[in-house]
Amino acid sequence: MSGTAPAGVADRLTGLVAALRAHGVRIGTGETVDAARAVEALGLADRELLREGLAATLLHGSGQRAVFDPVFDLYFPRAVGAPGSRPADREDLRDRLADALAAGDTALMERLAAEAVDGLGGYGASGVSDGWSAYQTLQRLRPQTLLARVRASIRAGAGAGGGGDGFADRLLDDEIRQRIDVFRRQVAAEARRRVAERRGREETARRAVAPSADRVDFLYAGRDRLAELRRTVQPLARKLATRLAARRRRAARGTVDLRRTLRGSLSTGGVPVRPVLRRRRPARPELVLLCDVSGSVAGFSDFTMLLVQALHDQFTRVRVFAFVNRVDEVTGLLRHGAADPEGLGTRIQAEARLTGWHGSSDYGVALGEFAEAYGDALGPRSTVFVLGDARTNMSDPNLPAVREIARRARRVYWLNPEPRAQWGTGDSAAPAYADLVEMHECRNARQLGALVSRLLPV
Repeated sequence: MSGTAPAGVADRLTGLVAALRAHGVRIGTGETVDAARAVEALGLADRELLREGLAATLLHGSGQRAVFDPVFDLYFPRAVGAPGSRPADREDLRDRLADALAAGDTALMERLAAEAVDGLGGYGASGVSDGWSAYQTLQRLRPQTLLARVRASIRAGAGAGGGGDGFADRLLDDEIRQRIDVFRRQVAAEARRRVAERRGREETARRAVAPSADRVDFLYAGRDRLAELRRTVQPLARKLATRLAARRRRAARGTVDLRRTLRGSLSTGGVPVRPVLRRRRPARPELVLLCDVSGSVAGFSDFTMLLVQALHDQFTRVRVFAFVNRVDEVTGLLRHGAADPEGLGTRIQAEARLTGWHGSSDYGVALGEFAEAYGDALGPRSTVFVLGDARTNMSDPNLPAVREIARRARRVYWLNPEPRAQWGTGDSAAPAYADLVEMHECRNARQLGALVSRLLPV
């Protein structure tokens, strides 16, 4: 870092790198050095140029921007302290925000976001705010209710009448909603900045910045995060397929044939210069998925089914079964789901026979029905993955059915999306199942990728 850089910039950069690493972004020493050179070359005058320069040197994909941008705002904020404006008047703020939205003036929107957080977002009983809340600011300001006013202002400025083309109106509404979303993000960034000044950047970066999608727990991921995860299935599948192919090549080499190696060493004075390997030609294995698709576990099962379907070329046969309290094969539905991943869960619920006389999950009944009705799916080359939280709603876990499945299959693995500390609590039969088959905690897509690359048979 050059001597002309302001004091503390190096500390801010190393803090930024540490915070990104804490969120799972892989940054090495080389990238950090490149980022320091970028700061020296770009300077601090143009903050957005600096943002893009650091993103180019530190990140490895556009998907990491969702974590990088809010962390960057904490370590390289646009301003320090309160905006120093007059006390906030809610209606005046709404009027000025409507004008800024109509004009598409993001700089003015950012100033208004700072003013709104300072005037409407503070909370606490002391004379000085104990903290600032983006949620509270937006609830009081309610920018989403300005859409009609902004639309009328834009149409008046363009000289349009009261009526208009329906398609053009929908496009205009979408554009206004996008501007409101930008303002929402500006409010969130300003609230984080103010909190960081009070509590420290490190703690705020750890607690207030949402993790990347692959580190969000399946059980708590919202619809938007699950949709984002589904879009990562194909890139993740390509990476895992490469790893599986490498494992298969290593497995095909076989072990050293000691007898033939020693015989060949006679020509080199007894030194085994060229080890001879027993060539193996293993047949590709078969894969069976048994998936709980009830409640919050459904997002975890859907994502895993899509991932395995994308890897189907790596196996002789893939069969997928879904259950709530009854089991049905959904292999055919999954092939169609690859084209519409977000509609997979709805299609399975609509077309598969998953429930009997009630709608609650029942592992005992489902596992028993699978062992009895679909025993042909199991064999000496089949590996079974059971996906579910093992919560039986206080019903019989049917351990004999699990023993029968384990006896027929080559391997059985259970992937549980709940934290290990919760296994055995309440109606969880996880410890009982874990005594019979190998159970692994699998809370997010990162853990799932590591487990799939390690456990999938070759």
